[in-house]
Amino acid sequence: MLGPRLDLRQSQSLVMTPQLRQAIKLLQSSNMEVMAFVEEELERNPLLERDEARSVAVAAEAPPPDAAAAASADTFPEPALDADYSNVVDAGEAHTPDFGPVGAGGRADFSDDLSGIEEMAGAGPSLRERLAEQLRLNLPEGQERLIGAALLAMVEPSGRLTLDADAMAARLGCEVAVVERVRRAMQRFEPVGMFCRDLRECLQVQLEEQGRYDPYMARLLDHLPLLARRDMRGLMEACGVDSEDLAEMVAELKRLDPKPGAGADDAPLQTIQPDVLMRPSPEGGWVLDLNPETLPRVLVNRGFAARATVHLRDRDQRTFLAEQLQSANWLVKSLEQRANTILKVASEIVRRQDAFFRYGVEHLRPLILRDVAEAVEMHESTVSRVTANKYLATPRGTLELKYFFTTAIAGTAGGESVSAEAVRHRIRGMINAEPPCAILSDDAIVLRLREEGVDIARRTVAKYREAMRIPSSVQRKREKAVTA
Repeated sequence: MLGPRLDLRQSQSLVMTPQLRQAIKLLQSSNMEVMAFVEEELERNPLLERDEARSVAVAAEAPPPDAAAAASADTFPEPALDADYSNVVDAGEAHTPDFGPVGAGGRADFSDDLSGIEEMAGAGPSLRERLAEQLRLNLPEGQERLIGAALLAMVEPSGRLTLDADAMAARLGCEVAVVERVRRAMQRFEPVGMFCRDLRECLQVQLEEQGRYDPYMARLLDHLPLLARRDMRGLMEACGVDSEDLAEMVAELKRLDPKPGAGADDAPLQTIQPDVLMRPSPEGGWVLDLNPETLPRVLVNRGFAARATVHLRDRDQRTFLAEQLQSANWLVKSLEQRANTILKVASEIVRRQDAFFRYGVEHLRPLILRDVAEAVEMHESTVSRVTANKYLATPRGTLELKYFFTTAIAGTAGGESVSAEAVRHRIRGMINAEPPCAILSDDAIVLRLREEGVDIARRTVAKYREAMRIPSSVQRKREKAVTA
């Protein structure tokens, strides 16, 4: 029989509290996003304040903490932060020296207002100005340049041209073929894919520029409505590929820009500020420090909280103060945990990629998230969040932590696997060193790599070569014959 009834059940579930969401968000945020978030909290929470005095003292006196120096090349100690985290996150903030008034003698007077300097430094050419400059450099004076200037005036902010060729030719008073020739040339301007009439043409131009436009990709672009409906079975039949190839092709499309003009006039890109600094240790290992300029130094004003609690009589006000105190304590704790986690994960990455830092990219080892997660006793998702948008300043340049995670390519005869990034570097080196009389085909590169112990397929070599925008052997032979 059907009827209502009451049941008593016990179950367990994980509840995402606001504080836990905040900690996860801070962990995966870049240093700029964390700085912006902390600024908002400083304005919102009266119990939070900057530790101005200590940040200057640390920047002037304290040496960086030895977080990853090793007694030998194979041993790394557990990373630790040389700071008291009871109520302070140990990270400094930028300090601008005071130059004082500038006197006579031909020097400019900066004593009043420096606000205009940032605007002058940050101001850059707009998208149309950049395209106009490329137009002057790439098209000869006369009819073609005038047509290009007209097309530049007609282009939409997204990068599209809505008028068809006949309408544009009639408006400009010239032949359709000339307009199309100029438009095709301008599609190669940066950003690539501008001056196209629809999405398909925009994606095709970008694929052609990368050397990835083939008959299979052409069929995929012809059936974009199927892709929009996620009809993968229909796409496999239309393109004549299997599920693995289709997944790679769709992934390539996702890396393209469907509207290359949108966002091109945004603010100029900021210089990357590394989250972790790296330097050689006298003992032979590496020293890792948190960058004091990427994290704010905040503390909880407990004295103010105690005094306010004594004088407050209203219950709502006391509740508000308690909530703000709890929020401030949690923020400080979250920043501390974020700093410790970043340094711990970075130390393990440096330990595993020691040969890369010493000898170069050819010695980059295969590495996946699971390897680091097991070593630092964290979940893979945590390691993924830590390495997202985080940068390490190394003797070989500032690199994103994600850079060190590469897929493995098996070695021949059961030998040691090799990093895909190292293989790409080796392919580029072979091609750069080839003489004009002995151009290497993809098959020849495969044979050389197998002789070096790398078991790789010809299709993979072609994919890596095209991803690096290296022409085919036939085209390279033609180009080198002309320059020889």
